Amino acid sequence: MDSDRLLDACHFPAAPAAVDLAVSGGPDSLGLLLLARQAGLTLRVHHVDHHARASSTADADFVRQLCQTLVVPCEVHDVHVAPGPNFEARARAARRAVLPPLALTGHTMDDVAETIVLNLLRGAGLDGLAPMIGNPTKPLVDVRRADLHAYVAASGLVARHDETNDSPRHLRNRVRHEVLPLLNEVSGRDVVPILARQARLVAEDRAWLDELAADSRALGEVDCRELVGWPRARLRRWLRARLGHGDERHPPSADELARALAVVEGRVRATELDGGRRLSRSGRRLHLG
Repeated sequence: MDSDRLLDACHFPAAPAAVDLAVSGGPDSLGLLLLARQAGLTLRVHHVDHHARASSTADADFVRQLCQTLVVPCEVHDVHVAPGPNFEARARAARRAVLPPLALTGHTMDDVAETIVLNLLRGAGLDGLAPMIGNPTKPLVDVRRADLHAYVAASGLVARHDETNDSPRHLRNRVRHEVLPLLNEVSGRDVVPILARQARLVAEDRAWLDELAADSRALGEVDCRELVGWPRARLRRWLRARLGHGDERHPPSADELARALAVVEGRVRATELDGGRRLSRSGRRLHLG
């Protein structure tokens, strides 16, 4: 795919809009940087050094030097994530904490497909089946990873390689290197575009359901007798929006939502939620404390 067609597949704002880019030095983020530059955007690059690999400092130096060559402002963020359980999740949280909220990332259509499979394995609902779709920070979701890597290689740049992307210890790597190739073999076709198309359809249905569930009233303002008369899908989405937790309003887990529904329906008087919160029912009204 030539660079003009590749650029046509991107969802960048109109030039010369100013954007922040998250650039690790790998081929996906380098492709993001080169395409955003070709699109005529005003760029500022952000690189996060987790100091989790021996080569991480070299990655930071590579990004910094490349930005000097391209005359693009670059900011390197140093974060330190302690080894231990859930390292990937904690590293993501640390990365998000230092990056600008609307920093663009180099996630591709292949990342969308991988995330759908991962979310299916975790038992996700509609939101998990349409990851990244319509997200303004993911402008490359209609670009294939192989096309992006070929574009970077044609530029003459040699991207950095993160060896952890090869390790079978990480579930995403097994989905990428084992599960999706097997699905391709079984179906006799490339399943990534099929999964991406499915995600777009689910996103449209999700948006419609969100519209149906729209209700500005707070938890304690609605009589539970009214709530139990709603279609279950509407009630679940309404509760999800009001029981989100943390700075990023993480939605409640499936188990928490099931317990919350039991409170609404009067099967139990109260339940504990994430973050030390308690949802209770009193006088046919809900209370979150």
